[in-house]
Amino acid sequence: MTLSKADVLQSLSFGERVAEEEIQALERYFVQTDQWRQLYAGDADVVYGAKGAGKSALYANLLSHETQLKQRGVLLVAGENPRGAPVFKDLVDDPPTTEQEFRNLWKLYLLQLVGEKFRADRLSSDEAARLVSTLEGSNLLPKGGGLKAFVRSAIDYVRYFTKPEGVEGTIKLDPATGMPSGVGGKVLFREPNAAAFAAGAVSVESLFSQANMALGHSGLELWMLMDRLDVAFAENLDLEQNALRALFIAYSDVRTFDHIKLKIFLRSDIWERITAVGFREASHITKTLTISWDEKSLMNLVIRRVLQSPKVGEYYHITSDDVLADVARQKELFYRLFPHQVDVGSRRPTTFDWVRTRAQDGTRHTAPREVIHLLSEARSIQLRRLEIGESLPAGDPLIAGATLKSALKEVSKVRLEQTLLAEFPSLRPYILKLRGAKAQQSVGSLEEIWKEGKDRAAEIATLLVENGFFERRGSRDDPDFWVPFLYRDALEMTQGAAD
Repeated sequence: MTLSKADVLQSLSFGERVAEEEIQALERYFVQTDQWRQLYAGDADVVYGAKGAGKSALYANLLSHETQLKQRGVLLVAGENPRGAPVFKDLVDDPPTTEQEFRNLWKLYLLQLVGEKFRADRLSSDEAARLVSTLEGSNLLPKGGGLKAFVRSAIDYVRYFTKPEGVEGTIKLDPATGMPSGVGGKVLFREPNAAAFAAGAVSVESLFSQANMALGHSGLELWMLMDRLDVAFAENLDLEQNALRALFIAYSDVRTFDHIKLKIFLRSDIWERITAVGFREASHITKTLTISWDEKSLMNLVIRRVLQSPKVGEYYHITSDDVLADVARQKELFYRLFPHQVDVGSRRPTTFDWVRTRAQDGTRHTAPREVIHLLSEARSIQLRRLEIGESLPAGDPLIAGATLKSALKEVSKVRLEQTLLAEFPSLRPYILKLRGAKAQQSVGSLEEIWKEGKDRAAEIATLLVENGFFERRGSRDDPDFWVPFLYRDALEMTQGAAD
């Protein structure tokens, strides 16, 4: 039976735009970039990337290679659930009050991750057994409840020991040991004095040292992976800054242990925000990589997903291996699936350039998430049009240029409402007042729209540049603020400069 274009279109899938929703399928079309190879080799500890750039895809793919890494002597432990509520969500309502308290919390939580891995894998060494026994004896390795139970017990423990007077006024410190009396916990955040040591107390640093020796004697490394940090603290920017600065201080402390590695996946804009006021520890964070996507790598990502449908290969008489081995063939296949241009004209961009530029925010970075969303939405719209009796485009293409334009409206709406406005609620009134306005604004036109003074309008515009809503153009003394295509449809904005 001969395949029809409709059959091929129905079989086509560009995948999910969010890595957490396609963990099982991710490995089949994951683009193994040089950045991935650096991470897999252990050459990078901190991964930066714009929202939607693929940090969670790297995280998920690393976890999917757990067996291969274990054969290399590398154990993995995830410090965050891949989906659902983040394990640190409870901190938003009741956060630690000082940076030191946060630092202690992170280090204790990392020790819990180590202890749980030792317990689960039954790591056989005296040091591993002592570590697990100490943490269990201090009620820091609760059974059941998952990672959230670890966080909860760590929070309670940190507060119990660092602010004993805050627990109903009932805790008394033993004057000899400095430990709360009547408490089973013997893990201290400083080196114990002689009396405390004799009573069985041990410092957090000593426990990390024990863990490091246990791993070394077994010829192992342990990688702890931290992702979704943007979601965990999104509701409170001050909390986010305090929490993440403390995490990076804890990272600097832990990296002295050569068999224990902390791998952090963080949005670039959040890193810039937490270092904007100065952060001395930043100079010690050197094993980093930043995810970036050029035209060829984005094309490769799209085509890998397209080729998951066997019907594509059958209909166009191609093989996956041949296409993926040749950049030119990948481009050729794209332009068999889509028209050469969305808007026909000598000065108009080609379709892939149109897709890239429409998926960019004000930072001029094109995130794979928005590209995948745009193409997936276009496929869905084209199918709906087919179902009501419209014809597919003539020739090879499965999806028409007009369909891509319609898809951009939905992508724009989702990006505005579910990302920008949700993440920056304080800026919502200013963004929404631009509905129906021109895409290019000056400080003077923004003053008029927002009914704010010049300095305040410039301040708000700068914040909107930082979160990618505006792209700053013009000169430093006389800037213009340009709204990227990604947000225009959702706000019904029009091309041109405001008067």
